[in-house]
Amino acid sequence: MQVAMGEVGANTRESPCILFLVLMVSLLVVEKGGSIPIPTTADGPQKPVTVRFDPSLRKGSDDLPMDNPKLAKRVPSIFPEQISLALSTHDSMWVSWITGDAQMGPIVKPLDPSSVGSEVRYGTESGKYKFVQTGAASVYSQIYPYEGLLNYTSGIIHHVRLQGISSNTKYYYKCGDSSLSAMSEEHVFITPPLSSPHSYPHRIAVIGDLGLTSNSSTTIDHVVKNDPSLILMVGDLSYANQYITTGGKGASCFQCTFPNAPIRETYQPRWDGWGRFMEPLTSRVPMMVIEGNHEIEPQAEGETFASYKARFAVPSQECNSNSSFYYSFNASGIHFIMLGAYVDYNKTGMQYAWLKQDLANVDREVTPWLVAAWHSPWYNSYSSHYQEFECMRQEMEELLYGFGVDIVFSGHLNGRYMHMKE
Repeated sequence: MQVAMGEVGANTRESPCILFLVLMVSLLVVEKGGSIPIPTTADGPQKPVTVRFDPSLRKGSDDLPMDNPKLAKRVPSIFPEQISLALSTHDSMWVSWITGDAQMGPIVKPLDPSSVGSEVRYGTESGKYKFVQTGAASVYSQIYPYEGLLNYTSGIIHHVRLQGISSNTKYYYKCGDSSLSAMSEEHVFITPPLSSPHSYPHRIAVIGDLGLTSNSSTTIDHVVKNDPSLILMVGDLSYANQYITTGGKGASCFQCTFPNAPIRETYQPRWDGWGRFMEPLTSRVPMMVIEGNHEIEPQAEGETFASYKARFAVPSQECNSNSSFYYSFNASGIHFIMLGAYVDYNKTGMQYAWLKQDLANVDREVTPWLVAAWHSPWYNSYSSHYQEFECMRQEMEELLYGFGVDIVFSGHLNGRYMHMKE
């Protein structure tokens, strides 16, 4: 089954699309005392069944201004903010945050990542932190050496991997630098149950093309109310690359206003606002991200994806992909594969070779559900994106069918599609 979700945020101002997935402990549908196996894509391909999108739902939404309280910095410079979690392995979890102040202007000087520590103190009782882990810190810059454009350098981005933690356990934690008396408030997360055919996350939120609009706020409020134990974010996160032209009081025509700039400036403070906006959720629920087209963000000397690569910790080394553009992880009885639509996906490339090996390593006796996600759907009838990633489909689809992937989640579209067996 393929599920494609709508493109929203700074680009279209449409309502964000969110799907809550509840996986039952059993893989069987019980009916009148009997059992019927749930069909998978191994039985496919099947003829798509579609329902036309209701145009009355396309009401539009304005970008949240940078002075919105949900986007504002709420702690002193040295203290952690934009705290987020990501799954690593069955006994480890990533904790990420940012300290210091980002800079934006004609001349920017990167902060020194070694000036503040990367430390997480945690334990299974509130206020009692028996364990300590340290990690690494970095900064990134977005450089535009063109008349009228401003450069950006980030705050200090910290990533710490908590190792040796127990499954299905509540942990209390603080992050920061205790030597500077600059620790965060206490936060809480619950680890997933061990992988088995009888244990699953109780609810998974799948979000596509979130953006940072009024509708984004409504979406996240809805997510919080439904209390998921895992978030899949299938690309196009902050829409920082369009805020200058379509958000706030930016230029209505970028090329007209900046005729000497060969590339489009992205408004990187939008990323910081997005991290603050998401923190009440992502500081307690792991969020697994994959890149979309709005994360490309080209800058001087051809560099791309600088913000995406620096801000998010993903289990790339743990799954041997060694790339934040594609990776895999387990969440109890589900094996998730996150694929990169904006890096090489040819059969002769590294991503394909990794995917083939990763699929071969899946034990369906332990993780019966096999779920894949990437940003751009292979099947859709939307004119702006029709067959946009046909080449990726031709390269990878046979492999996914061959290994019986059950569900695919994508974003990118200005419509909502679900393709499944009749």
